[in-house]
Amino acid sequence: MIKRILYFGYYLRHLDWGRLRVFQIYLKSQRGYSSIRQWILILCDSVKYNISILEYYQFRFFEKSHTQKMNWAGTGHMYEYQKVMNPPSKRRILDDKREFYKFYQEFFVHHVFSLNELLQDPLLINKDLETPKLVFKVSNGKCGTSVRIISSAELERNSFVAYMKQEGFDMVETFITQHPSMNALSPSAVNTVRIFTQLNNFNEVEILGCRQRISINCSVDNLAAGNVAAPIDESTGVITGPGVYSDITKEPVSIHPITGISIVGFQVPFWKECLQLAKDAALKHPQNRSIGWDIVVTANGPGLIEGNHDWCKLVWQLPVNKGLKSMLKTSV
Repeated sequence: MIKRILYFGYYLRHLDWGRLRVFQIYLKSQRGYSSIRQWILILCDSVKYNISILEYYQFRFFEKSHTQKMNWAGTGHMYEYQKVMNPPSKRRILDDKREFYKFYQEFFVHHVFSLNELLQDPLLINKDLETPKLVFKVSNGKCGTSVRIISSAELERNSFVAYMKQEGFDMVETFITQHPSMNALSPSAVNTVRIFTQLNNFNEVEILGCRQRISINCSVDNLAAGNVAAPIDESTGVITGPGVYSDITKEPVSIHPITGISIVGFQVPFWKECLQLAKDAALKHPQNRSIGWDIVVTANGPGLIEGNHDWCKLVWQLPVNKGLKSMLKTSV
């Protein structure tokens, strides 16, 4: 109980108050709940079910029974689970994008260079960064933040390093051209497949779920940036449900609102290869035992983008509108 009250204090310190206000207004209009009543319900459910403040709304706990609520994995439970499955002392290869590329380079289909590498070998700029666009990043960035995509023509080759220093970027990547069918679905960003894996006690890979992240007129595909995520059938690679937002005021979309392409029924290309990539990557460094893999699909097959030790419980559960806590290892 004391631990969960401390968690609640953490949620308050890191709360997006603007989003909370939007959610409170929405719930009041839908159910007539006053702000005071909502705060009482939030506090009770946060402590009882180990969820954050915004998850009360995103999990739609205001319309769920006690039994249903028990099934949802919230921020508190995920923190405890991931701390055991991916020990803090072992996470660096996932936390730092430069380290991740070094340890998982065999699964990549694009080049990644750190600022230090470019400083040590300026010829890399001409040798391996000859692409129409470049992606500048911060090595410890989360949820698509601190990412900038720039046309190569906008920067002189000899000014790359100066630009990165000035803007605070410590990584640059070659831009990935996604598969034509993915591009037809949503061309505004590279739309990645998220596959969640967990190693069991026999070091066998268990698939916890597969989701397609889809950009909605946005340069990144993250749910936190206002985009959607949809469920993928593990056996076929077909999207089986609409894309859902983390914003409860927005309805799920079965057809992409910009391109008009159907989301439901969309076949993810190279699906068997995507699954195999996730399984192979999951076994590469088994000291981290539960990872959310971001996979890009190109015309030549899939490639790895990121591995997330603190993978998102929203992308995992919201698309299937179901609490999936029972799938996680019960040793936590």
